[in-house]
Amino acid sequence: MADRWATFDCYGTLIDWNAGIRGVLERFWGVERAPELLRRYHDLEPEVQAEEYRPYAVVLTLTLERLAQEIGIGLPEGESGLLAKSLPDWPAFPEAPAALAELRRRGWRLAILSNSDRDLIAASQRTLGVPIDLVVVAEEVHSYKPAHGHWGRFFEITTAARERHAHVAASLFHDVAPARELGLTSVWINRLGERAEPEPTRELPNLEGLPAALDELVSP
Repeated sequence: MADRWATFDCYGTLIDWNAGIRGVLERFWGVERAPELLRRYHDLEPEVQAEEYRPYAVVLTLTLERLAQEIGIGLPEGESGLLAKSLPDWPAFPEAPAALAELRRRGWRLAILSNSDRDLIAASQRTLGVPIDLVVVAEEVHSYKPAHGHWGRFFEITTAARERHAHVAASLFHDVAPARELGLTSVWINRLGERAEPEPTRELPNLEGLPAALDELVSP
């Protein structure tokens, strides 16, 4: 029987990027403004990614600079790179390491498909503390999800059977929509209580029930 593969988005799914980004926004513009600015940040980042391929550290810096320009409150001199510098310290979601470890125990092979750079994802892997079989980052494919480059590279390297694969992610835009376009099984981690559009194969509020859900979707 072919290996079972679970691929994951990292930031927002395994690593709490909202906590990481919000911490930087709070430092610059205060706790009260941070939630509103965080929502706007998430609007701006895909726009920066869509312009042309740039390393993710540059995307983080440019997005922060554009946010500052938009609200008319500049960043302190020399601080525009703080968001990228903070990423290695972004925390894992509390249940993420245990869920990954349980999947490995059940025989799943694990991969991360991330809109990031190799050095940044390496820091987050250390935070997770669970062996990952394969990592594909934007730095390698020179594109950002929702483009299909990450999945193309994943299937090229692994020759994984699509019916033995499921993609797990928190972003409908970056991950669930392209997974549907590719005809892949998807599990949406809906941490924010949002409405699914497009609909995933399965929806969960966090990663705690993921091992059982994946075993239901792809039998051993």
